[in-house]
Amino acid sequence: MTRQANISQNLTADIPSNYSRLIARELDLTARQLPVLLLGTGLGVRQFLREDGLLSATQQVLILRNALVLSGQPEFGLMLGKRLTPATHGAMGFAASSSPNLLSALQAIHIFLPTRVSVIELRLQQVETHLECTLHFRMSLDADIQRCLADTIIKVLLEFGEFIIGRPLNEAEIFFPHPAPTYHALYSDYLSGQILFGCDHLKLRLPMALCLEPNASANHESYRFALQQCESMLAQLQTHKPSYQTRIKKMMLSRPPGTLNEDEAAASLFMSKRTMARKLKEENTGFRQIRDEIMSQQAASYLCDSRLSIENIAVLMNYHDSANFRRAFKRWFDQPPETFRLNTKPQAMHLS
Repeated sequence: MTRQANISQNLTADIPSNYSRLIARELDLTARQLPVLLLGTGLGVRQFLREDGLLSATQQVLILRNALVLSGQPEFGLMLGKRLTPATHGAMGFAASSSPNLLSALQAIHIFLPTRVSVIELRLQQVETHLECTLHFRMSLDADIQRCLADTIIKVLLEFGEFIIGRPLNEAEIFFPHPAPTYHALYSDYLSGQILFGCDHLKLRLPMALCLEPNASANHESYRFALQQCESMLAQLQTHKPSYQTRIKKMMLSRPPGTLNEDEAAASLFMSKRTMARKLKEENTGFRQIRDEIMSQQAASYLCDSRLSIENIAVLMNYHDSANFRRAFKRWFDQPPETFRLNTKPQAMHLS
């Protein structure tokens, strides 16, 4: 059953395609050359270039394998990691970048990572005066791909750390499970700190004192709200056998509010819109009902858990003007947002 669940997860489209488009940019590919990068994935160029597209883990690995061949550079994982700045990671990057310190940023990544790349798991543990960040791959990978992804994810974590601390993390200790590759002399060009190969686990080790240094770019309210949204998202999505409505919720929650349409959702599920509608009807729901559920929960959370104005919330919810947001909110809750906030504020204050 576990193996079947893993296979199902690997075929579920839940990885934002912007990572693969960055791979194409790193390779300096033109639109005409993209089919070579997409070989074996079943993706067309038009589908791949959609800004809000999602890929399965299997498709992502195939693209990475094709990229390694096209680049002719075994150090491609390091090159890709350098391109993946905090801003490229969507909500996860926003939460981490606005966190109070590096420890909080890593905790945010630990929480958000399943919503961005479900095949990688980050575990955090304090060991005496250090924080150990251990990474695990949740699908079987060949040695070249595992090494490439290890290089990339370690570089990504260091990018977050350097953004928050404001300098190279020379105190870092990096443990790679793969033996020293032919390009091992290049690691110091990309990674700061001490680098070790042939270790038991893929791990980044940092002094706890460094992790607690304040982030000059911290935005405490944004950070707190992002974590609350993430926890709510994961609570809804944690299931061993996800239903179709759960998969669609995951797609919606991994994108800006209200931007997923029926055509895109059906394409990500590899079925027609009519088939998707039938599957959802069997689960006693529909696409618009799911969308309203997600949007109303997000709007209510903004109103209850932040001091943002109605106008700012409308912008965050991707409404072009606050009047449209107010109409939608009244349809969801049978009252305007100002009244909702007023009625729920005492309860929210009591709970905190």
